[in-house]
Amino acid sequence: MSRPTSLDLPEHTTAHRLETARGSFAVLDAAPAPNAPARHGTALLVPGFTGSKEDFLDLLAPLSAAGFRVVAIDGRGQHESGGPREEAAYAQRELAADVTAQGAALEAAGDGGPLHLLGHSLGGHIVRAALLADGAGPWASLTLMSSGPAEIAPDQQVRTQLLIDHLPTMDMETAWRAMRALDADREDPAANPDWLDDFLHRRWVTTAPEQLIATARQLMTEPDRVGELAAVPLPKLVLSGEVDYAWPVPQLDAMAERLGARRVVIKGAEHSPNAEKPAETAAALIAFWAGEGAASSK
Repeated sequence: MSRPTSLDLPEHTTAHRLETARGSFAVLDAAPAPNAPARHGTALLVPGFTGSKEDFLDLLAPLSAAGFRVVAIDGRGQHESGGPREEAAYAQRELAADVTAQGAALEAAGDGGPLHLLGHSLGGHIVRAALLADGAGPWASLTLMSSGPAEIAPDQQVRTQLLIDHLPTMDMETAWRAMRALDADREDPAANPDWLDDFLHRRWVTTAPEQLIATARQLMTEPDRVGELAAVPLPKLVLSGEVDYAWPVPQLDAMAERLGARRVVIKGAEHSPNAEKPAETAAALIAFWAGEGAASSK
């Protein structure tokens, strides 16, 4: 999971609700900095499995300083957005339709500039499904961040299956303790500062368990739809770290080639370049959005 370096909101950033035709969603909304050299449009950032809008906190300041309005969102059932207590509500088509509604709301309230779409990890599959259902729509570009062509790697399938097996029989607090015990095999949970551990715990227990179960199944069964996505006429960027435990990096390289996408690998980052190397990640996004993405909207 992504671990932000701080929960402090950057300057010119507000936490509020984005009202859409499919409901209300919690967002962090970073306005373009007043001294930005130019206004470049709006970007919608969609988080991944067990994630939330806070995954993108470290990107907000550099992106807004470059002239972008940046809207990071909690999807339905994630953290502060809330959602139904039934798995059917989190079918991929439902989550994709939410993204389409979020884009429509941003387009209606925007300044007429290009609208960019980014999905991290599971969020990449969700935004892909939105584009395949509705075409390019209002979007000027697509970024897939640490998100692969199909199902997650076999070792991650084992871990994810454990969650599917046990969440229906556990309350979220008990599940949290069990997941932390598993994490102790790979890392020391006590190494997190208290504020971060408190946030990760709060985010976990406020996420709908049905959302986690449904999206875990999606990660384990997602088909390869790269060929379909390649036919959507949008500039595309595939961005990742040098190492990725969910989808091997060579798989991401091959996906970018099949998509005809720009490919960026962030040195020193793993599955969450947004939090692990935010300055380098923001620079890559700015170059893409202010270049190919902007040109496509003209």
